Amino acid sequence: MFDNSPRMKLSVIVSLLIFSTIESTFAQNAYVKLGQQAFMDGDFKAAIQQLERGCIADSTDVNALWMLGYSYYHSDNYKKSIAAYTKVISIKPADASAYYYRARAKCYMAKDPQLSPADKEKYMLGSIYDFTKAIEINTDPSDIKFYQNRGIAYRDYAVFKLQPTPHFYDKNRAINALKASITDFEKVLSSDPTRSDISSLMELSKIKLADVVAHH
Repeated sequence: MFDNSPRMKLSVIVSLLIFSTIESTFAQNAYVKLGQQAFMDGDFKAAIQQLERGCIADSTDVNALWMLGYSYYHSDNYKKSIAAYTKVISIKPADASAYYYRARAKCYMAKDPQLSPADKEKYMLGSIYDFTKAIEINTDPSDIKFYQNRGIAYRDYAVFKLQPTPHFYDKNRAINALKASITDFEKVLSSDPTRSDISSLMELSKIKLADVVAHH
């Protein structure tokens, strides 16, 4: 259910950045200006090359760091995306979008088959934490993507906790995560009852929960 389009409404993304105060900054950092243009064109690899240089010149440019994190994300470099958004959050701790994309990057990191179970759980719990922070910070009640994606993250965590992995199997945590997943999907449907995709996801969580409880 994640939006993986490499040019996901860049005009909307740009509106998340504070470009009203950014022109003078770009004038001082040619690399960032070139990176912004590549970013707007959807050429994320070129954007990374320029923005990395720009962030070396000015490591506190929160807008450049945000674009760098987003460009890493759409280049499948999730670890670097997490690092970039962590820097954004350290400078601008009330940036809901930074928490949101860091959470999504962590979700993808958790799917790496080479990770140990401990690292998988770390990324899963980290994504849930970040989605929760995004929800706490976000002031737009109509913006339901945070709940949608956290619901998916809760469900994935429940499935992980039900796997017969020594030291990580935990039926009680799985039950709680499935209940939280259902609650988040219900939140989305209360805002938009036409979302048949969310209805299907919620039904899967309910079926899984009923099965787990029956064998609890």
